[in-house]
Amino acid sequence: MGAQLRLLRRRIKSVKSTAKITRAQELIASSRIVKAQQRMQAAVPYEREITRAVTGVVSNTSSVDHPLTVAKENPARAGVLIITSDSGFCGGFNANLLREAEALRGLLESRGIQVTPFVSGRKGVGWHAFRQREMGGQWVGFSRKPSYNDAKEIADTLIESFKAEDGIDEIHIVSTEFVSMLTQNVVVNRILPLEVVETTEAPKDGPLPYFEFEPSAGAVLDSLLPRYVESRIFSALLQSAASEEAARRRAMKSATDNANELIRVFTQKMNQVRQAEITQEISEIVGGANALADSAAGKE
Repeated sequence: MGAQLRLLRRRIKSVKSTAKITRAQELIASSRIVKAQQRMQAAVPYEREITRAVTGVVSNTSSVDHPLTVAKENPARAGVLIITSDSGFCGGFNANLLREAEALRGLLESRGIQVTPFVSGRKGVGWHAFRQREMGGQWVGFSRKPSYNDAKEIADTLIESFKAEDGIDEIHIVSTEFVSMLTQNVVVNRILPLEVVETTEAPKDGPLPYFEFEPSAGAVLDSLLPRYVESRIFSALLQSAASEEAARRRAMKSATDNANELIRVFTQKMNQVRQAEITQEISEIVGGANALADSAAGKE
C-alpha cells in the first residue's frame, strides 16, 4: 500500500502543476479578450464607411466594369484564405475552421474549380504542410494581435493573384466570427469578384453619398476596391483573434475543472488507501495484543 500512496501523491502533484498552467492560460486569455474586442469594435466605423463609399460609387455609375467586380462565366481556379491561430490550447477552434475549409474545397472541386489555399496562422500552415498541399501564400506570427499592415500584405498577395492572367478567378475567406464570449461561428465569405446587386430598397444607414468622378469612376474604384478588400480581411483577422482568445479561455477553464476533479478523485482514493492501512495496522496491533494475552493466560 505504501507504493500505491506514493504513486497517488505523484499523480496529485503532477495534476496540480497542470492545473496551475491551465488556470494561468485561462486568466491570460480572459485579459486579452477585452483588448481584442476593443480593437474589433474600433475597426467597425472604417469598414462601414469604406463599404458605403464603394456602394456609393457603384450606385452612381451606369455600368460597372472593373477587374475586381467582373465574374468569369466559367471560373477554373479559386483562392481560399484560411485564418487559423498561431498557437494551440484553444479547443476545437482550428479543427472546426479546417473542417469548414475542407467542405468548401469539396464544394468548389465538385464544380470543377481548382482550389489554392492561402493560409494565415501556424496551425493552418502546419496542417497543409503535413498533407503536402501547395499554398499560394502563408503568414504567421500575428494571429493574436493582427495589424492593418498584416491585412494589407495578405490583400496585396490575393489581389495580385486575382489580377494575374493565369491566376485565381474567385477569392473566399474561411474565418471565425465572434458573436459572444460563449459563441463563435465559422463563416465563409466570397470577397472577390465583388458582387454588385441592383436594389430599390433604401439603405439602412441613410442615403448613399453622391460622387462626381475625376477623372473616372474606374480610377476611383481602382483606389477604393483594394482598400475595401483590405478592410474585409482586417475585420476577419480581428474577429478571429477575439474568437481564438474566447475559445482558449473556454478550453483552459474546462481543463482546469477537469484537473480539479482528478485531484478530488485521487485525494479520495489516497484517503481510502490510508484508511485501509490504518485499519490493517489496528488489526495487527489488536491481534498482537490478543496473542500476548493468550500467551500470558497459558503460563498461568
